[in-house]
Amino acid sequence: MREINAQQITEEIAKLCVDANLRLPCGMRECIESAREREESELCKSVLGDIVDNIDCAGELSVPICQDTGMAIVFAEIGQDVHITGGGFEDAVNKGVAKGYTEGKLRLSIVSDPLMRENTNDNTPALIHTKIIDGDKIKLTVAPKGFGSENMSRLKMFTPSASKDDLINFVVETASLAGSNPCPPIVVGVGIGSDFEGAALLAKKALCRDLSQRHPDPFYAEMEREMLNGINKLGIGAQGFGGRITALYVNIEKAPTHIAGLPLAVNIGCHVTRHSEIII
Repeated sequence: MREINAQQITEEIAKLCVDANLRLPCGMRECIESAREREESELCKSVLGDIVDNIDCAGELSVPICQDTGMAIVFAEIGQDVHITGGGFEDAVNKGVAKGYTEGKLRLSIVSDPLMRENTNDNTPALIHTKIIDGDKIKLTVAPKGFGSENMSRLKMFTPSASKDDLINFVVETASLAGSNPCPPIVVGVGIGSDFEGAALLAKKALCRDLSQRHPDPFYAEMEREMLNGINKLGIGAQGFGGRITALYVNIEKAPTHIAGLPLAVNIGCHVTRHSEIII
């Protein structure tokens, strides 16, 4: 049994919150740069160039890439041979989020009640998804989620009679309805299967997949390609200015489901789709 002190978890979460907001995942900048090279609209080419400059400035000046530093989404894979000492795990995570957001001078965006709207003033509580795995390590992923894009997400409970094209069309329709609201070029996480909440979680996890990795199943990899092509035919373009690059990539995650159901969730991410991770 390996012991990990709760204070270490707090410190690592704090660092991840700051890092995720200041630097995009590996390859994301290059993906946007590539989109600029492929873009035909001169206006959208210019906008994509401004986005790249903003990313570079954030890194050089150590300031957030986007003013919406998001709700802290935390994915934790905890080895069953780990014993956390000195405090509870979720408390340690929330202390880390509070430390990272307040000391890192990140925008505090969380309200304690959805209707009363009183700010918690430390960006807690985080939304924590925990999975118990083999081993004696903990993998922590912090994925700050801005709500300009989150508000454009959708879920539909299809029946098993739905066709592949029905699913593709729903994803493309979701991007069409979103328009310029999620600050395109967007990234799209798609969850297929599980149940109502499970499909949404799959879609959220899909946004954290390395952008260079297509789905390992060729059937779903082809669906990703078709969804991406469909979205990029909409003509929304960077920041809604009418170019040919509306989405950078589409990631699908799937899971078993009930014989009577076919849930599908679409989680939209903006061009600042962020996450940072560590194994301790």
